[in-house]
Amino acid sequence: MDSIPEEQTMITTSKRKALSLSMIVSLALTGMANANVTNKDILKDQMTTDDVVSYGLGLKGQRFSPLKKINTDTVKEMRPVWAFSLGGEKQRGQESQPLIKDGVMYITGSYSRVFAVDARTGEELWQYDARLPDGIMPCCDVINRGAALYGDLVIFGTLDAKLVALHKDTGKVVWKKKVEDYKAGYSITAAPIIVKGKVITGVAGGEFGIVGKVRAYDAKNGKILWERPTVEGHMGYIWKNGKKMDNGISGGKAGQTWPGDLWKSGGAAPWNGGTYDADVDLLFFGTGNPAPWNSHLRPGDNYFSSSRLAIDPDTGKIAWHFQTTPHDGWDFDGVNELVSFDYKQNGKTVKAAATADRNGFMYVLNRENGDFIRGFPFVDKISWASGLDKQGRPLYIKDNRPGNPADSKDGKKGKSVVATPSFLGGKNWMPMAYSKDTELFYVPSNEWSMDIWNEPTAYKKGSAYLGAGFTIKANNDDYIGVLRAMDPKTGKEVWRYKNYSPLWAGVLATAGNLVFTGNPEGYLIGLNAKTGDVEYKFNTGSGVVGSPVTWEMDGEQYISVLSGWGGAVPLWGGDVAKRVKHLNQGGSIWTFKLPK
Repeated sequence: MDSIPEEQTMITTSKRKALSLSMIVSLALTGMANANVTNKDILKDQMTTDDVVSYGLGLKGQRFSPLKKINTDTVKEMRPVWAFSLGGEKQRGQESQPLIKDGVMYITGSYSRVFAVDARTGEELWQYDARLPDGIMPCCDVINRGAALYGDLVIFGTLDAKLVALHKDTGKVVWKKKVEDYKAGYSITAAPIIVKGKVITGVAGGEFGIVGKVRAYDAKNGKILWERPTVEGHMGYIWKNGKKMDNGISGGKAGQTWPGDLWKSGGAAPWNGGTYDADVDLLFFGTGNPAPWNSHLRPGDNYFSSSRLAIDPDTGKIAWHFQTTPHDGWDFDGVNELVSFDYKQNGKTVKAAATADRNGFMYVLNRENGDFIRGFPFVDKISWASGLDKQGRPLYIKDNRPGNPADSKDGKKGKSVVATPSFLGGKNWMPMAYSKDTELFYVPSNEWSMDIWNEPTAYKKGSAYLGAGFTIKANNDDYIGVLRAMDPKTGKEVWRYKNYSPLWAGVLATAGNLVFTGNPEGYLIGLNAKTGDVEYKFNTGSGVVGSPVTWEMDGEQYISVLSGWGGAVPLWGGDVAKRVKHLNQGGSIWTFKLPK
């Protein structure tokens, strides 16, 4: 265990003094011990209603709750019961998903902060602020998407690419591990997941020419267990009895789908975290864009960029992969979550998984082997490909790939094209939800395009490694965001909800025939899961870009969501950013229930 000086924990001391009394009251009300989170608790998270102990409301990432006290008949009466400010000047985007256990809510905030809050009253129990160096290089705002609970620990990643484990009752650091070198452009923004006692995390930093990696650590003590690079040609490692051992080169060897030495700085960062399905005992991680963006510098498919990887949680070996955008030239990261679900076909159960990609296509795969089942657009227009072949490979439109700068007169700028979707994607990081009741996916999406062109570039450690320029623009005057209900068995859109500004929040589905999400205008929105009709709206005072959750406490159903505008849109959005420039930042958690 790495020792951490007391002054570096940055815990609010006054709150710590009051902690014991608050916890005693909380435990008295629940009538139970302050129990540790077990592997069993995590595996059954989606079926339990009195807690939320994993990102995605279960490792499959379906974000579906069986709770139904709040439903289409009652939701109009739902009221806020408390709001908690994340405080200070450290606001920016708040993309976190809350966790709740034994009457305590755990929240991560911008700038790598963690809060423990009394879930009944909204009173702060403790706060932890990571001591970040000046040189951090996050690509797309100083956000954090959530933590993981295991045993008596709250585990999260930081903007300087560390994993930190805090004691859930005090906020004190139990262990802390450096995952990668932030000076090279690495960071961690995703919520880690816990599988079989292992804390598993990816890394961000593809825009800086890092090498993507998925790593597993012993959740109890932070000891590294295995490492799997997500770029072809790099050696994986496994640790046995504390000894580091070679564990196979990703893709077998270097140079098969990458030219020259470009695989050494190939990007493909798994920056959005992963899911897990116990039925097939596989982790699912998506990978980001290949580096650099200028695709003419790296002919070939560029494994394993813009892909979904199935990884053995025990060994870290890649079981299968599916590449959504081979030889990506538009920054269509393949990081979007792969959500496991089953459906019946010809009397047989299909073990499937679905993902909605940045590139505008939604894919249904066999999660046992990665075989392509079907794919279809989930946005109104796709300009870079005419469709998918029988294996799910895109049918490229040659003239819509940004041109090679080497072909221009001065060699400084290639031919500009108008590409749809923009690189911010048909769907970006924001997680979708799947309802077992309706058998529909609820997909937060955006309708936008971009002017994009290539430029010469060269890798330099810690510097941006793009080789492209761009300007993003809206496809429609009256809306950009579209929440879609998609049928994965037919590829048909069942309904849509349109929003003026881009949608950037996660989605929650419930057995109450409701779908909850938020928008940059500040509203928590509840929609009818079958029709898309708006059943509920509440303005939180700042843009909602977090992921809502629901749980049951003292016999009542609660819903919570973070509010705080930010993320990639105001930083990278070009002309679109002008549409939302008037929106104010914030930092708060809102909690709702029905009145008694």
